[in-house]
Amino acid sequence: MSAARDIPLRVTSASSSSERRITPSWTLSQLKAKLEPITGISSTSQKLTLHLPDQTNVILEALDEESVQVGSWPLVSYAELHVSSVDASSNPSFSPPSEVPKYVMPIDTYSSLSDTVLAYKKSHQIGRFDPHATENQDLKIRDMWKEIEEQNIKSAARCILNPGNTRRGTIAYVGLVPELPGAGPWIGVKLDEPTGKNEGTIRGKRYFEASANQGVFVRADRVEVGDWGELGLEDNLEEI
Repeated sequence: MSAARDIPLRVTSASSSSERRITPSWTLSQLKAKLEPITGISSTSQKLTLHLPDQTNVILEALDEESVQVGSWPLVSYAELHVSSVDASSNPSFSPPSEVPKYVMPIDTYSSLSDTVLAYKKSHQIGRFDPHATENQDLKIRDMWKEIEEQNIKSAARCILNPGNTRRGTIAYVGLVPELPGAGPWIGVKLDEPTGKNEGTIRGKRYFEASANQGVFVRADRVEVGDWGELGLEDNLEEI
């Protein structure tokens, strides 16, 4: 005679929920022992309630938990087995992650370690530890301004945004935006359609006027200036 197959149940408690396979030949005592590390509720304090698909609730309890097998109850695949505690003091209490004390390593201690990302950057002269970093950044910024001049990127010019060439707009700002990461000039574009990210403001500072989600800031290499007409109904006839 073959052993009964395992039954998948959804095991829930006040602080957990997971799918588990239950072996019908387990005794009730064995089942509770296996549920303890899953739910955090002591096996001696557990109350097991089986919620069946037909809305019937069955309490799993027995006078002799060491001999009564779990298969004695109507186990149905993917039914809910809820584990609660008869002892209020044994209910596990978990604090929200934001309230859990966290260790923060002092900067001096971190800087003194030899096996960190910081140490690797120092030894390989990467980023701000590159002795030529300032020179390289200045060169990059000059190239960005040069591209703006060569591409005739200026306020009031019509443009499309790459990649894709699907978004059109009017250049509304050319210059620095300290609120954005990275040095060098940014191009503020007022889009024809609300496919942007802002209204021409960054962190509360306004750089140009635009309706909701019709403003966007990009680098010069994303902008292609040209005689691009505004998007209108005739551009979307195929989508009607």
